[in-house]
Amino acid sequence: MATPSKKPAKKTLAGVIGSVVAAAALFVLVPKEESGRTVQATVQADQSIAIQHVAGKQYLDAYLDIVKVPTACDGITRGVRMGMRFTPTQCNAMLEEELIAHAEPIIRCIPTIHGRPDQLIAAVSLSYNIGAAGVCKSSIARLWNARQWRAGCDRFPLFNKAGGRVVQGLVNRRARERAICVRALAA
Repeated sequence: MATPSKKPAKKTLAGVIGSVVAAAALFVLVPKEESGRTVQATVQADQSIAIQHVAGKQYLDAYLDIVKVPTACDGITRGVRMGMRFTPTQCNAMLEEELIAHAEPIIRCIPTIHGRPDQLIAAVSLSYNIGAAGVCKSSIARLWNARQWRAGCDRFPLFNKAGGRVVQGLVNRRARERAICVRALAA
């Protein structure tokens, strides 16, 4: 008699990055950075994370971002076309998929980041904005792989341009990411 095949477990952000606390932090940080939306992330008994909208606009309709890329929800661009509309549930699921898609390459290209949640949170947030390839090819990755944590964190402010020009919102975002990055580092 054949045994029924088990459906593989759904990949979760907490499972990928190895920390439910860091995953919850990303679920709160990225919406705040990308759309200005405030959410509450609650860890469930099964270690999944439930996201609840608290305040701010939800971008359920596709719009053009600052560099004219079709975007929706909390900064999601992959597969988004103008005229598309999403539900809050779809946006939350897409956010987790995007965070996983940005975290996995960061973990591969910066293996020294394992066990360093503050640097991982900052790197995934940066990656969500400039792409995993951008982070992996950056001086941040080179410095962190050499275990020069503070020097890598100090490079975040360099990534402050969109469309070739400095954008104050990115200057502010990089300062917040850098603050997270250095949070647990010794002075």
